[in-house]
Amino acid sequence: MPSIKPLKLDPDSPNFFRFKKIGKEYLITSDAGSHLFLSPEDFSKFVQGKVREDSALYSRLKEKGFFKNDLDLTKEIAQYQKRSASLFQGPSLHIVVTTLRCNYKCVYCQASSRSMTAKGYDMNLKTAKRAVDMIFESPSHVITIEFQGGEPMMNWPAVKYIVEYSREKNKKIRKILLISLVTNLSVMDDEKFDFLINNRVSICTSLDGPEKVHNVNRPFPGENSYKLTSDWIKKIKKIEKEKKESGKDIYHLSALVTVSKKSLEYPKEIVDEYLKWGFEGVHLRPLSYLGAAGAAKDYIGYSVEDFLEFWKKSLDYIIDINLEGKKFYERGSRIMLQRILQDIDPGFTELRSPCGAVTGQILYNYDGKIYSCDEGRMCGDDTFAVGDLADLSKKSMTTAKYYQKIVNSQKTKTLLACSTLDNTQCDHCVYKPYCGICPVMNYMIYGNLFPAGPSNDWCKLHAAMFDYLFQKLKNKKAAEVFNKWLNIK
Repeated sequence: MPSIKPLKLDPDSPNFFRFKKIGKEYLITSDAGSHLFLSPEDFSKFVQGKVREDSALYSRLKEKGFFKNDLDLTKEIAQYQKRSASLFQGPSLHIVVTTLRCNYKCVYCQASSRSMTAKGYDMNLKTAKRAVDMIFESPSHVITIEFQGGEPMMNWPAVKYIVEYSREKNKKIRKILLISLVTNLSVMDDEKFDFLINNRVSICTSLDGPEKVHNVNRPFPGENSYKLTSDWIKKIKKIEKEKKESGKDIYHLSALVTVSKKSLEYPKEIVDEYLKWGFEGVHLRPLSYLGAAGAAKDYIGYSVEDFLEFWKKSLDYIIDINLEGKKFYERGSRIMLQRILQDIDPGFTELRSPCGAVTGQILYNYDGKIYSCDEGRMCGDDTFAVGDLADLSKKSMTTAKYYQKIVNSQKTKTLLACSTLDNTQCDHCVYKPYCGICPVMNYMIYGNLFPAGPSNDWCKLHAAMFDYLFQKLKNKKAAEVFNKWLNIK
């Protein structure tokens, strides 16, 4: 029997990589998330193993881990762990839906909210307590409780109770506890606002642009929703300034834009609206056709190409603003750049693989049902339901046991499996290290938890956005702007 010679790797042989031509150069990426641009000539040398060890090209490639025999595994593992931090910490984002009732009639409502007078859509205090007890079973050192709805403040007693109970509970557990309220501000008053500020509850609202856009997207029957929102923004911003000047900074008010068909006409005006109110940036969020938004798709929807045109115009305008000396960013782009340039997990589930269903985020609905995520509760069925807080009424079931049961359930494992990019049609994509899959979207669009492949709109949108950001990174001035965005706390 002939002896088997041990495999000897060529020291110049490329490590596994993915590539795509961007303009005249080739973009290459590694599994760990490193990237480089190579000229056609250098790319040819690299793939053929003809890079000279004494060349500058060799040094660039070696530093980024693109050679097999020069691979620093310790560095690679640390880089991967940093980019995938959510996989190792337990759920940090805990969404609590205090009510489905809402007084707005937003055209793109994903939550299928109910009317002000509807009965049976408020979380009771027993369920609220059980939700908080479950939240603190998470091993994550950082806990964020985020109130969603409906309009969460329609059930103010539940909001107030959860804030107070979680703060009190945390005196013993001593986690980093962050609390945020997503609200349309319509039922805000001085008493509620003082409570929120005194208890360090950050406030997030929706501002869809100037009045002519906001009021179309977010109608408030019998009222001017833009005036109501802007009046409270003005007041909160004034208090923010006063607190900051006195050395007692508070959480900054944040806002986002949900882009409807109407919004597409006003890329510059929407950005200007956020500049007018002194926001540090704007989040241009595309539509998700969940809940009532799905039924209204023909009225409010648009193509991927239409959104991309709007987003590019907005981004170019924002870059120009920065080059003029103003500090202002687009949050969605900043999150993607954090993935590309900083090797971090910014906590954005849409760009995680796996997505973090249950293990990174979890939702407690008004009726006690537990869902994998905020989107999971919007499907109209219980496909993404993983538990029910009512089960804690059983004498044998402690919160600790129930938490472990949910996290280790077959449904949770399935959701994680179908939201990973490994062994899918996405596996060959140059943007795999930075991207993610949403099983909820796949389920709603295709009736299948597993990705439909690179032809779907989700893929088209994110691939095109990554294309554009990488093109901009090749521009020195734009790259400088992007790097400044990453330093914003």
